[in-house]
Amino acid sequence: QLQAFGGGLVQAGGSLRLSCTASGRTFSSYVMGWFRQAPGKEREFVARISWKASDTSYAGSVKGRFAISRDNAKNTMYLQMNSLKPEDTAVYYCAGPIGLTGSSRSDTSWGPGTQVTVSS
Repeated sequence: QLQAFGGGLVQAGGSLRLSCTASGRTFSSYVMGWFRQAPGKEREFVARISWKASDTSYAGSVKGRFAISRDNAKNTMYLQMNSLKPEDTAVYYCAGPIGLTGSSRSDTSWGPGTQVTVSS
C-alpha cells in the first residue's frame, strides 16, 4: 500500500514537500510517480522516477518547479514543490509501478492522496 503525506495550505510562491511511503510491498525496483487531480478535472501525470532514481520526467506545467526523488532504503518517494501556483491546487497521489511514459499499469497501486491548496 502507498500513503502520501505532506499536503496542506500554502500561499502562492511557497513550497511543500510531499512524501509517499510504501508498506506491505517493496517498490524499490519499480518506476514510481506522482499524479494530481483538481476539482472537476481528470487526474493528470505530474512526475515519475526510475527505480535507480537516475531518470526523471515531469509534466510541462511543473518542470523547473517540482523535483521528484526517492530513497529506496526507506521505501519512500518525495515530491519537492517550489514556486507553487494556485493552479497547482489538487489532490496529489503517489502511484507505482507505472510505465516510463508516466502511464498507469494494470498492477499500479494508488495511495489515497493528499490535498494541496495554493492560495493567491
